[in-house]
Amino acid sequence: MRLRTELALGVAVLLVLAVLAAGLGQRSNRTPSQDFRRSTYLAGPHGARAVADGLRRLGVQVKQYRRRSRELINLETPPDRYAFAVLDPSEGIRPGELDDFLELGERVDLVLAGPGAARLMRCFGYAYQAQDGDSVQATEPGTTVSEQSPWVEAVLGASTVRVVTDSSGLADASLAACGVPTVAFAETLLVTRTGRVEALRLHRADVDRRVTLVADGRLFSNNDLRNTEAGPFALGLFAGRYDAVMFEESHHGFATSGSLASAALQWSKRSPWGWAAWQLALVGLIALLFGAVRFGAPRPAIPRKRRSPLEHVRALATALAAAHGHDVAVATIIRGLRRRLSPGGQSDPRAHEQWLEALEQSAESPRAQAAVQSLKQVTRPGQPVSGVLLAANAVEDVWEELGR
Repeated sequence: MRLRTELALGVAVLLVLAVLAAGLGQRSNRTPSQDFRRSTYLAGPHGARAVADGLRRLGVQVKQYRRRSRELINLETPPDRYAFAVLDPSEGIRPGELDDFLELGERVDLVLAGPGAARLMRCFGYAYQAQDGDSVQATEPGTTVSEQSPWVEAVLGASTVRVVTDSSGLADASLAACGVPTVAFAETLLVTRTGRVEALRLHRADVDRRVTLVADGRLFSNNDLRNTEAGPFALGLFAGRYDAVMFEESHHGFATSGSLASAALQWSKRSPWGWAAWQLALVGLIALLFGAVRFGAPRPAIPRKRRSPLEHVRALATALAAAHGHDVAVATIIRGLRRRLSPGGQSDPRAHEQWLEALEQSAESPRAQAAVQSLKQVTRPGQPVSGVLLAANAVEDVWEELGR
């Protein structure tokens, strides 16, 4: 078996083993996802992709916002039935970004959820409050708690402060302040079993806009939407009320500064299939290095000198002589000479004698005439083995004298 065949077979075996190992490792190591970001791009139990997929199925146009908050001022929004949702941002909204979101809230409806949006909630008169002790179940006002009621770990607390000042950004020379807008009325959407407010909708009096506040962002997670009554609640905030919804994703780490190459690299680090691909690439690189390096000096090539046409004629004569085809060999040798000297001439064997007679008369040098006479002599039947060699030598002499 050649080296290349063995190398290809080895690489194929390693590929099969790596795929089997990755498949078995992934099957036996199904650990739950540890990504707690409430992003509509994530399909894990803590992600919020189910909200986006459910709204699409209900006919609501879903978009994701991945640019910086300072570009919100240039965001094109339709005049009505449009919402901008900030679902528990992982990085949290900084004080310097409050004005950008508040300006957007004068053009579209806002949906704010989770502790990451607590600064924005304070600008609308409510504070995020973590629930003391264990989590409690929440339900719509006027209904009883059931087994399918979602569990929450935070509630909303009303604030009487009319101007909210946030000095947490003083280290960056940023002091944020916002005035709480006047609220025409508020709808309570969800309360806990103990009567605390979990979610409400504020109808602003200064502009015709609404702000929905949800204390616990877990109500939008894929796990809760599937297993509890949080599904109808979360989808009901948008379906039938808005034609289009845009989810803020830049604070979840999905800003446009990322690239496909970096995402693929991160995936290869945490996936068994990615590790298998890295191992195969390493094995292929090692095989390439071993196949490319030459150990020792290269062996010199064997010089092969190209034979002349006369050497081929002599070899043919020797072969025909060994086969006892003396007459055939002599006739073939003469026919070859005639073909080279007279390309348009006849090749009839019976005309060789006449052609040799004419060739002898046209030859001027004594050597050529002697060679032609030798050819006339060896054309007689019953020539010995030496006659074939004599014919080959005579043809060479005639060609040297007349063919140049």
